[in-house]
Amino acid sequence: MNTVPDRDAALRARLARVLPPAEIALAAPLIERIQALKAERDAAVVAHNYQVPLVSAGVADFTGDSLAMAEFALASPARTIVVCGVRFMAETVKLLCPDKCVLLPSSEAGCSLADSISAASVRGIRECLPGVPAVAYVNTSAAVKAEVDVCCTSANALRIVRALGVPRVIMLPDQHLAGYVARETGVDVIAWGGQCEVHTRFRPAEIRSYRESSGATVLAHPECPEEVQAEADFVGSTGAMAAYLRERRPPRAMLLTECAMADNIAMECPQITFLRPCNLCRHMKATTLERVAAALQTLTGAIEIDPALAERARAPLARMLELA
Repeated sequence: MNTVPDRDAALRARLARVLPPAEIALAAPLIERIQALKAERDAAVVAHNYQVPLVSAGVADFTGDSLAMAEFALASPARTIVVCGVRFMAETVKLLCPDKCVLLPSSEAGCSLADSISAASVRGIRECLPGVPAVAYVNTSAAVKAEVDVCCTSANALRIVRALGVPRVIMLPDQHLAGYVARETGVDVIAWGGQCEVHTRFRPAEIRSYRESSGATVLAHPECPEEVQAEADFVGSTGAMAAYLRERRPPRAMLLTECAMADNIAMECPQITFLRPCNLCRHMKATTLERVAAALQTLTGAIEIDPALAERARAPLARMLELA
């Protein structure tokens, strides 16, 4: 049987691949406190791939992309789910787990992409394009999801659009993901002009220079601009990037996405050297161990969604799960 000292030793060894011993030692008492609170509150913690290792490896029961987080929460017997991510992710968990208490540790954890479109804007687009199916990226609010036909993730966007079997779709809110889908499927994609403040900061000339000088394998998220995607060896979701690296194990890699993604992969694949032309997400970094502990202690930050709105927003998520 595993003991607490065994668990602590394994955690320290994993974190030591990306963090100095002093930082690990400083965080250890708070990590233990959070583990105890999880047991007291019958809680599970899910973390996005963009969370720092002290959160993703230190206290999370599961780390993955936004849909995988929600699916883990749905399967978990825990009555309380702490979402270490941003608000739209916590809303997605609540939509799929309406009877569970879903906590978002930081009220500051928004999303520039989700904030780029409103439900009223979706209604306006659909009025101008009657009969054209509307696909919403999960990086949207529950109110926006309630106005579309189906949701998608960056991992399943191609499958969803192909499964619709139509020549034309509305896709929102990320213009770069929409462009990627159009190029890969041949479908006429009408895009909203939203974009992620993290992924649009990459520049093709910068990536080309890094690549030529290092020989690194370059992986890009489809939220990056088209010209940045063109510089990559592989384009895919965070989950697809992780799978590619686990399988290929290149000696050097650049991940054109949020910086913490490389740290989380490095803990699992220490033989890969990661170059760091990455960008930080201020919203993801709003989640800290202190805020996770506070949320569990006080049960604050609970996500509530109007039942009528939730019912409408749940339908396009369910259709996505059927089609994907």
